[in-house]
Amino acid sequence: MGSTVLSLRVDGELLDRLRQHAAKRGMSVQDYVVRTLIRDDFDERFKTAVDETQKFYGAEEVT
Repeated sequence: MGSTVLSLRVDGELLDRLRQHAAKRGMSVQDYVVRTLIRDDFDERFKTAVDETQKFYGAEEVT
């Protein structure tokens, strides 16, 4: 899988918070943001899979 550049414009306060969170984990801001996006994407796909499974088995939706 190749990589592509994505540029983001963020305000200084948000960037400072991102730096702090990344530093706590010993990561660069770039790695922290990418891992956060990957985790969020996984969570969304997992929830969709659970919802589809519940529909298939006729279970009531749980929120």
